[in-house]
Amino acid sequence: MIYDLLIKGGTLVDPAQKVHAAKDVAFAHGVVAAVGDDLSGADAHEVLDAGGCLVTPGMIDLHVHVFYGVSHFGVEPDPTCLARGATTVVDAGSAGADTFPGFRKFVIEVSATRILAQLNISSQGMLTREIGEFEIPEYADVSKACQMIEQHRDIILGVKVRLTRNSIVSERSGMLPLHRAREAADAAGLPIMVHPQSAWCDSLDDILKVMRGGDILTHCFHGAACGIMDEQGRIRRSVREAMDRGVVFDVGHGAGSFHWGVVEGAMAQGVQPQTISSDLHVYNLHGPVYDLATVVTKFLHLGMPLDEAMAKVTSVPAQVIGMEGKIGTLAVGAWGDAVVFELRDGAFRLADAHGVVRIGKQKLVPVTVVRGGRVYRQGREN
Repeated sequence: MIYDLLIKGGTLVDPAQKVHAAKDVAFAHGVVAAVGDDLSGADAHEVLDAGGCLVTPGMIDLHVHVFYGVSHFGVEPDPTCLARGATTVVDAGSAGADTFPGFRKFVIEVSATRILAQLNISSQGMLTREIGEFEIPEYADVSKACQMIEQHRDIILGVKVRLTRNSIVSERSGMLPLHRAREAADAAGLPIMVHPQSAWCDSLDDILKVMRGGDILTHCFHGAACGIMDEQGRIRRSVREAMDRGVVFDVGHGAGSFHWGVVEGAMAQGVQPQTISSDLHVYNLHGPVYDLATVVTKFLHLGMPLDEAMAKVTSVPAQVIGMEGKIGTLAVGAWGDAVVFELRDGAFRLADAHGVVRIGKQKLVPVTVVRGGRVYRQGREN
């Protein structure tokens, strides 16, 4: 057999297979065709030397904003996600029922990045900074959301709701958007994704009461009101109970939702995020997020083992979105998405969303990205 691509000489890190070893990986017809200790005798149209590098499945980012040109948050997905190692991303509510068809036609279907989506329960989605998506309660339209989900079930994974008071949710809307999101998701048989900080409620306890196994609480390490810790800095009982019943706690770093003190305090109490995501958008693309690999680097700095950190951007999010075995792994037969990383040593500034800097000793840097079994180069797949 002649392969399309052979990656040789790298260290394969594939948490889904519990593999961390020197392995060669070959691709053909868009999927992983072979994995072995030494495939040097194989014929391939292209051979990539990954000596001294890590080879991982393509990363999965569960929280981005890529409705470029319409949502004020939107960034172009291919140069900011795919080119930086996130081969599959989930747009977290940039589009609502009134705007989703355009998002699909003009962004999702023309991008090399694999894009899935959470549908905003606000029918307008995240259009502008000046008027929040829940300025009036009527924007939280269950009927419209359900109709749009039925039309796009192949790519809509759930229902997103943002709850921050005033800038996103007016006082008259209050907590109604959360309950409307729950109603729509239940009708569609899908989970909800919740952005909880500074909501119109007493504490995160009130939000978690509405959440069930499979739902996603993003921005889990923010430093605002409605956080995972109580006034004494202890993890709230409701958080541990939610984790026990299967609520997914996701990082969603963003421009204001990653606080070194919160994440360090949580990890010291044994609370880890199930998934690591970037919340990449136009306001953090040039710092403090940059890309998903930089967010993973921050967890390496916090002492998280490499294989565990990589699982939270590969195998675990693949399970969360029901695509395990297809993405998030380099097992034979899986879709052919991979990243070749350098793990560089040095002194690297790692800032949280509040400008607090830690100095990391290592940095994870994507040097080659493979999408569908072919190397992605200069805005195209070759």
